Amino acid sequence: MNNLLIKETKYTPYINLDFEKNLIEIKGMSYPENTYDLYKPMLDWVEEFFNQKDYAEIIIDIDIIYFNSSSLKLYFDFFDILEEAQNKNFKVKVNWFYDEDNEGALEAGEDFKEDFEALNFILNKK
Repeated sequence: MNNLLIKETKYTPYINLDFEKNLIEIKGMSYPENTYDLYKPMLDWVEEFFNQKDYAEIIIDIDIIYFNSSSLKLYFDFFDILEEAQNKNFKVKVNWFYDEDNEGALEAGEDFKEDFEALNFILNKK
């Protein structure tokens, strides 16, 4: 399985999906013109990752400064996939990074942590 790298733009985050390292990184801003087009390859990759491995410990590092409502919907889809994998004996660790001055990022992380209780969801102040 190939890795997937999506470069950051002014409106879209840096996304790094590394199969060998069992690592997903998402960093930056997320308010693309077409959210589905941006995140569809990532969601497909994540589903394929869990289909390719019998068991894995996967680390997800998320450092999103701002995201719009359509990105929020896709993050829920993403966390649903992760939670389903966690329930199938995969070990999923989500590191949610936030700046102490960015209350919105902290609140979003708290909400995701509450909504996806099966995930090992860690809030990390930068």
